[in-house]
Amino acid sequence: MPAEIASNRRAFHNYQIIEKIEAGISLTGTEVKSIRAGLANLSNAFARIENQEAFLYDADIQPYERASHEQHDAKRPRKLLLHKSEIVKLFEASAVQGQTLVALRLYWKDHRVKVEIGIGRGKTHADKRQDLKEKAAKEEARRAADSFNRGKF
Repeated sequence: MPAEIASNRRAFHNYQIIEKIEAGISLTGTEVKSIRAGLANLSNAFARIENQEAFLYDADIQPYERASHEQHDAKRPRKLLLHKSEIVKLFEASAVQGQTLVALRLYWKDHRVKVEIGIGRGKTHADKRQDLKEKAAKEEARRAADSFNRGKF
């Protein structure tokens, strides 16, 4: 199971995720050290396809405090490492009206940092309310089952 570094929980609230794609990410040494220190944030991160290359924007990786003379910019665009067919697929998906590429989570996989990109369609206010109702109903059912099972043992 890959170790999660950071996740974008707000993306699941604001978007209906249609599909997920795993991508590598091009990082500098100080960025990797900052990630190991837990200084990464994906709250507003999104991907964009430009000149047949994929880039991650607004991923906040804070500067590494103990770096020597070279330091990275916290919100610089970072290149995503994808196959050409995956880039074409993401480009076609982002060209559809109302769909966007959202960064869902950042995690370790075999000593490498990976980012999960989701193809998302924006939710309406009614969709968000419906999700909250369903979540509350599931929680209530779980609590009822737990209290019922507690009395059995």
